[in-house]
Amino acid sequence: MVYTCDGKTLKDMFTTATLWLEKSAPDINAINVFPVPDGDTGTNMLLTMRSAIEEANQSTNGDASLVAKAMAHGALMGARGNSGVILSQFWRGLAKGLDNASFSSRDFANALQESVQAAYKGVIDPVEGTILTVLKDTAQAACEAARVDSCDLAGVMEVAVEAAKTSVARTPELLPILKETGVVDAGGEGLYILLEGALLALKGETNQLQHQMSSASDPEIAVQPKPTQLPSKVETPYGYCTSFVLEGQSLDQDKVRKDLIKKGESLAITGDDSLLRIHIHCLNPGEILNYATRQGKLHEIRIENMDDQYAEFLETQRDRLPAINVAIVTVVAGDGFFKLFSDLGNVIIVPGGQTMNPSVRQLLQAVESAPTSGVILLPNNKNIVATAYQVISFTSKKVKVIPTTTVPQGIAATLSFNPDMDIDENVRSMEEARKSITTIEITKAVRKTQVNAMKIKKGKPIAILDDKDLIACGENNKGVILEALTKSEAEKAEVITIYCGDKAEAAETDSIVKEIRNRYQGEVEVIQGEQPHYDYTISLE
Repeated sequence: MVYTCDGKTLKDMFTTATLWLEKSAPDINAINVFPVPDGDTGTNMLLTMRSAIEEANQSTNGDASLVAKAMAHGALMGARGNSGVILSQFWRGLAKGLDNASFSSRDFANALQESVQAAYKGVIDPVEGTILTVLKDTAQAACEAARVDSCDLAGVMEVAVEAAKTSVARTPELLPILKETGVVDAGGEGLYILLEGALLALKGETNQLQHQMSSASDPEIAVQPKPTQLPSKVETPYGYCTSFVLEGQSLDQDKVRKDLIKKGESLAITGDDSLLRIHIHCLNPGEILNYATRQGKLHEIRIENMDDQYAEFLETQRDRLPAINVAIVTVVAGDGFFKLFSDLGNVIIVPGGQTMNPSVRQLLQAVESAPTSGVILLPNNKNIVATAYQVISFTSKKVKVIPTTTVPQGIAATLSFNPDMDIDENVRSMEEARKSITTIEITKAVRKTQVNAMKIKKGKPIAILDDKDLIACGENNKGVILEALTKSEAEKAEVITIYCGDKAEAAETDSIVKEIRNRYQGEVEVIQGEQPHYDYTISLE
């Protein structure tokens, strides 16, 4: 039996839990309600936990309360996306509950209840059938088990883990969209995996291969590797930028790509069967190099800490800002969008967006780098809004968040900025501009599913309205765009702006633009956004 645990045991439990989560992160990413290429819940939770563990490792203190507080701080600073922010609140509550040098099963159960309160308070509009429900059910089961047997922590955790498993399986019954699309809640699954990993560590059973994912009715739910992309001019901060030349005999480029694609981001491989040039963003470059040395000889090895690159990137932007009283910090992906915002003159850009949400720490760094006492923060993605709000409590600057959920909303808000007005006046004006924009995003479905009675085919175009509603699907971009414009009442728009993605084809774009101009009276503009994942982003105003 395990009676009490100290800080070292707590850290060991969740270090193992983080490794357990890492094995299943791609599977969690694949659990999308909408079949869009932005599945990043597993990645966000993993990076949030890694930040928590890194903070805990800074201290050798065995006091459970100090370790929990360190992990809570690390989790919050490293929080990415909605799932990461909720996970950081989980740790905030756990730290509040574990307030002694050691803890018992009853202490841990009570701490889980504190986590429930912190998590629900940290969400503006709590929804059942999500990670919140799973946490609540888990805490309740743990408390009941601790009342029966307050001696055995492992026994109480076994009950808690089983409750988490049951709760995850029940999420489709609580949230209809999950049931319709045949998935369980991704955040809830991630929490279940973390608790399961912590239990395995506590019991000394860390030799299992991998967590068995909760069942879903859709057979298409499987690991969906993110598409390989060449590194853009503006690279997303992500661990270490690792590049090298691999020399060998009969090198299989496709196999190397398949082996590496799950180990990092922005993978790019060029070359032939005797010489490959490889670039990848990863958190563990040693793992990448160890793999490569088994394939052949390495040359021109270069490893750069992207946190350092990010700091230099922010400093460069700071130096070019004009003398202003209020700066704008905005999150952008795509070189065309980057140039557009840069040309506005009072903006500091944080690279990021779909598939890689910036952390609280990265947004805070950008805010602190601004040579102003006032900063307006534009997240430009619904999964970054919660992270943006966390920044406010960490800075002495006056920070206002305008909850832009799409890049066109961010553009409209930025264009309405007036340097002669104070921050509060600008926020009111920019908020009005944000609300005047309707956004349609066109991408390819990553799996077959059914949403809103529409049968979606894998690899075919779909249209998302204002980053929340799937409104059209079809066989080609043109047909889907025209259907989406009709459903969005585009005839009322004075300006229709089409932002072309990095994979958009010129001939197709010309045909789409011609048809839109024939159908609608509003002015039609075409701008190269060069955004990844989305062939077209369309703004109606």
